[in-house]
Amino acid sequence: MGDFLTSADIEAAASAIKQKTSLKPRIGMILGSGLGSLAESIENPEYVPYGDIPGWPISGVKGHAGRLVFGTLEGQQVVVMQGRTHYYEGYDMPRLGLPVRAMQALGIEMIVITNAAGAVNPDFDPGDLMLITDHLNFIGMAGQNPLRGPNLEELGPRFPDMSQVYDRQLLALTREVAAAESVTLREGVYCCLAGPSFETPADLRFLRAVGVDAVGMSTVPEATIARHSGTRVLGISGISNKANLDGNTETTHEEVLEAGKVLAPKLTQVVRGVLRKL
Repeated sequence: MGDFLTSADIEAAASAIKQKTSLKPRIGMILGSGLGSLAESIENPEYVPYGDIPGWPISGVKGHAGRLVFGTLEGQQVVVMQGRTHYYEGYDMPRLGLPVRAMQALGIEMIVITNAAGAVNPDFDPGDLMLITDHLNFIGMAGQNPLRGPNLEELGPRFPDMSQVYDRQLLALTREVAAAESVTLREGVYCCLAGPSFETPADLRFLRAVGVDAVGMSTVPEATIARHSGTRVLGISGISNKANLDGNTETTHEEVLEAGKVLAPKLTQVVRGVLRKL
């Protein structure tokens, strides 16, 4: 049997968090590689290290702080995951759903999911933000869906609809904010691959052929779990490197973190603008 999540797992994580903070967040956020600085602008922050939460998947990846930050941002009560864990780190996919499940148990109504992604669309440049309009669930199609295992009926249906994963009202709101703030906002389809190796040029040409604009190793499992329970999702990718469709450039994690320095301020600007308008 795989490491399936149970209601008891979710309850244990949520109650451990409630012992550390009495704040009741309305909005959850997950910050990707090099994008954790958004959490530093939270007012009156309260911190809960992931290591204090039973069953929580811990990341060993550079650029991921590994804690929950509670507080206020633009007048909204938020809980921010400063750092996330990925499938390639060896956890079973349902276990990767625990953070979103715990945030749902704390009462979040919507979640903002961010990531650092590689461009597949040749028009995209490092430092661009991309609004995720849809995704290609590559790992899930191949059998590694975070909802695999006994369905928790109290949380959502066995066969959840995925026709509108990324909330249309939130998409429209983000477009308005980006335009008002003069931030260039690309849009497109994000694909989640298992990693941890970066894509070959052939991988990228294949993804391009099926309509993918950006690729990464996260976000889709969290968005899938969120939608299972009806949580509204806004997804934003920070483009960290150019599409390497011809195999002439090398991709490194350092490059991804470096791009984060350019991306984080833009992302912060857009996310804060969205929270103001909610």
